[in-house]
Order: sequence, then C-alpha cells, then structure tokens
Amino acid sequence: MYAGASLGPALQAALGVPVHVVAAGDILTHPQHVLPPTRPWMAVSFARSGNSPESTAAVNLMLSRDPESRHLLVTCCRTGRLATLYSDDPRVLSVVLNERTCDRSLVMTSSFTNMVIAASVLGFLDDTGRYQRQVAALSRMADYLLGRQVQPLADLACRSFRTVVFLGVGCRYGGAREASLKLTEMSDGLVLSFAETYLGLRHGPMSAIREDTLVVCFLSSDPTARAFEVDLVWELNRKCLGAGKVLLGEAIPADLVAEGDLIVECPGMAALGDDSTPVLDVLAAQLLGFFRCLHLGLRPDSPSASGVISRVVEPFTIHRED
Repeated sequence: MYAGASLGPALQAALGVPVHVVAAGDILTHPQHVLPPTRPWMAVSFARSGNSPESTAAVNLMLSRDPESRHLLVTCCRTGRLATLYSDDPRVLSVVLNERTCDRSLVMTSSFTNMVIAASVLGFLDDTGRYQRQVAALSRMADYLLGRQVQPLADLACRSFRTVVFLGVGCRYGGAREASLKLTEMSDGLVLSFAETYLGLRHGPMSAIREDTLVVCFLSSDPTARAFEVDLVWELNRKCLGAGKVLLGEAIPADLVAEGDLIVECPGMAALGDDSTPVLDVLAAQLLGFFRCLHLGLRPDSPSASGVISRVVEPFTIHRED
C-alpha cells in the first residue's frame, strides 16, 4: 500500500483521472467500499514475492466482481504466484523486475524503491525519454546520499531515542509511511514510529513528541508546501520538542536548524520534484533503520529475533462473501 501511496497523487496529476490507494486487505474485507463504482478501471498491484495470501486473493476477487477490470501487476519474483497465476488472462499484465531487486532479507528495501520507480512510468507514457532521464537523475541522487550521508545517519542511529516521527506531504507522505514501517521492522519494534503530515501533526499527534523522540522532516521543494513545513519546524523549535530532527531536502535554511539536528542536504532534489523523491526519503530511512538495527545488536537480514514476522506473510484463511 505504501508503494501506491508514494505514487498515487503524482499519477492522478499526470493522468488526469482519479487515483485511489487501497490496501489489499481492505479489498478483501470491504470491496464494496473501496473499489471504484464507475467503470472501466485499472488496478495496479505491488508485491515483492507475490506469495503473500492477500496478493492473489485480492486480484481474484477484483476479477470476479468486475470482469471488465484491467490489472497491472508489479512484482520482483518471476516464480511467485502473482507473476505466474494470470499468465493466460488477457486482462492482466505482469511486470516482473530484475531478480536483483528481489531482496532476500525480511525487510523490503530495494524491492520497494524499484517497484515505485517502475510503476512511475505510468505518469510518463507520453514521454518515455523524460522518464529515463528522471530515473537516471534519481540514481545519481541515490549515489550521492550513499556516498555522503551514510556516516552521519550511522552516527545518528546510535543516539538515545525511543520513538521516531516521519513527516511528509503528498507523495512524500507515502514515503514517510514506508519509512516508519522500515524503522519499526529493522528495530524489531524496539523503536516505535509513526508517520504524519506537517499540518496533521498539530491536531493531537504533537503531544507524542517527547524528549526521546526523533523527528524526521522530508522537506518539500514546492514553495507553498515548504512554507507550511517551515512554520511547523519553527513551532517544534520554539516548544523545544524532541531529541532532535533530521531535515532532508535541498536549500535548507540555516536558521531552521536547532541544536542536535542533522541536515541531509540533497543538491538537485528540487529539479527532480517532490513527486519523484519518496524513494530517496525511504532510502535515508532505510539507512537509519539499518544502523539502528546494528546498534541494538540485531541482524539486519532477520531483525525479528523472536520470529514474530517473516519475509513472506504466513498463510491465513481467505474468507469470501456469501
């Protein structure tokens, strides 16, 4: 779902059609509430392995309820059920990414970013050359983050914090939600985190920011959105909330930075545009989660010490409508 949330607003703007982000579980429990009432429509499904129970169950239900619907499946596993089950169905197109994107660890990292980048081509169908240039620019920016920001994020991961709040708007709110999940998984739940929008934080969640809370701010390049975000950061500074902040973006004002803050300056991010940068936000969060995992003495490839969660969700009963 968070892959879709990192893309939905941008695709709606690019395509000029309504785009709704829906969890596969909601399709199984409340299809009448979440599936489009107007036809025709297309569903885009994301899955690393495609072997989790709800991956194919949701597609099966949609094909059954709306036989005229069309489906695009984006997955990283060529042998997974999602990639193989519908090979003879003309209503379904499966896009299987390079096997190197199908990371083997419990926590989904390269799979997430590559699926988001792959599906973003839907917003560039009228200019695939521009899509290729955008992907190349994202790759260069990722190289920059990995080359310049690994050590600062590693040092930050060793600080004394127990909760983390990720802030983002638009597509970057989708990235913030994925970032929160990554940190929770990588820390085996020892670090609690949540995602919120900048304006939404004022409506109650700000009360959860304590002296042991790290606030990660994905700062927009859009001037209007940035103005709202800066106001909120100033409020956090004025109220002396949190154990420190991570400010990630381009051209971050020096007077916005408080003691204990980490600046992740990303030259060129504005040129990419806010709709394209959730994958970079998530990359930074993945690094933070990785080093926090090591700091806690856990194994990054299998951080769930008790085995509560696994790489592929365990089988469960798929209940169907009567």
